Amino acid sequence: MNTRGVETLLHPRYCILMQNNSAPAAKSAKGIGRVPAPWKPTKAQLLASRNKTVPDLVAKNLVVLFAGINPGLYTAAIGRHFGRPGNRFWPALFGGGFTPRLFSPFEESLLLDLKLGITNLVNRATVRADELTDDELRAGGQRLEAKVKRLRPTVVAFAGIHPYRIVSGVKDAHVGLQKPLFGGSFAWVLPNPSGLNAHYLPAQLAQLFGELRLFAVAQHSHRFSASQKSYATASRRVSTENSPR
Repeated sequence: MNTRGVETLLHPRYCILMQNNSAPAAKSAKGIGRVPAPWKPTKAQLLASRNKTVPDLVAKNLVVLFAGINPGLYTAAIGRHFGRPGNRFWPALFGGGFTPRLFSPFEESLLLDLKLGITNLVNRATVRADELTDDELRAGGQRLEAKVKRLRPTVVAFAGIHPYRIVSGVKDAHVGLQKPLFGGSFAWVLPNPSGLNAHYLPAQLAQLFGELRLFAVAQHSHRFSASQKSYATASRRVSTENSPR
């Protein structure tokens, strides 16, 4: 299911990108610099990437902040989130309507124009996510919660059910919207998009990402329309109080 075009992400550049699906991939939406050309790391570079980190792609008041588990070696080697060929995050993002076309990991900076961001629960890169201990995940969850309180995204989307269960303590958590807020933001759980996760087909991932988008956009719209109404009300009150009597 492809939900593109149902809603916009409330950002002017999203509308521009949606209307121009053939925009050159090499230029960023902000027009600052150029997107690096894709490249493949060598075996030596992959081996040297263990325990490396990948910088967060974040900003304040995002529509969705995606929280991966931790970087794999390929991702850490190229320095781009969900970078390994075969990872289905980027196709699911497109299939769910978040992006106007299929982005490569090297175009991740374009997501900020769409009010989307990416971070990780645990920063250090490993061969497999199951190398992480539960204590590492809990500590990472605490750091993420502090980050969410500071950045205030409308929704935090966890890319993996098991890590969310460890972080939240909700042992029966399932895919979708979670009851407890996380750092003051809505929490949503997605399946791990790794190609190793055979429980979900690409079409199913696209549908689940699309459901997240519809919810997130609606909540983001409500959040900021309410803020604008409150600001307008306060402005009118101040204007009245300061008017000549």
